[in-house]
Amino acid sequence: MTALGKQIRMRRLIREESNSSVICALDHGMTSPVFLDGLYDTRERAREAIDGGANVLMLSRGFAKRCASELSRETSFALMLSASAAGRPSGPVITAIGSVEEALRLGADAVVVYTALSGENEDWMISYLSEIGETCDALGMPLIAEAEWPNAYQTLEGFETELGPEYLKRNARLCAELGADIVKVNWSGDEDSFSEIVRACNAPVVIAGGTVVSDEELLVRFEHARDVGAIGCSVGRNIFQHEDSTAMTRAIARVFHEKWSASEALEELGRALGNG
Repeated sequence: MTALGKQIRMRRLIREESNSSVICALDHGMTSPVFLDGLYDTRERAREAIDGGANVLMLSRGFAKRCASELSRETSFALMLSASAAGRPSGPVITAIGSVEEALRLGADAVVVYTALSGENEDWMISYLSEIGETCDALGMPLIAEAEWPNAYQTLEGFETELGPEYLKRNARLCAELGADIVKVNWSGDEDSFSEIVRACNAPVVIAGGTVVSDEELLVRFEHARDVGAIGCSVGRNIFQHEDSTAMTRAIARVFHEKWSASEALEELGRALGNG
């Protein structure tokens, strides 16, 4: 079942006709240092993201059960296997909270591990990711590794200055080396450096949505990432904190699933929001 199981699940995660994946991450209740208002009605946010074109939802075990009725036959479910405990200034302490076996029991199409390097527990982080990668291969479960900055909830300018694209490149490649089938990575600041990350990774790459930014900045960033090889995105706050989650997801899906330009997607989004 192993190779075939992973092959079947990967085809659910990545749309074959467009080679694209739009992931909505709704697992921030386990990772954010504060509760985010957009998550009060997670089930409604899940429905809105699916209506807008998201084909994968990242969820915890508790909210996967609460949101199951909203999943369509075309919607994949990725189970988060790590959470963030109280963090150091350099980043959170990553805590293991689930297993690949549980993901199989819940009907998940993938498991997700947040991968933070450069901290005090980097050796444990690498060992844990390797263990999950080995188990995923044995059980036919795709692994999505989040090769991100050490703390996704701090202002990112400091990380971009201190660590830079080289940190992201190293993190993304390490995730691929340890078995990640899809690597999620932060925007590195420009197309050239992001292109190098995609090349170094040599695995399907999705760009992280990151902190809340303007609609235009997000969509332009996604267009640039797509043009240098990203197959999709994984977005949380920029969807569930948005005034219209469905319209925002649809704009993102236009860029990745339908290959629209950012300006075209932004124009449609403006009309949906009553701005044009």
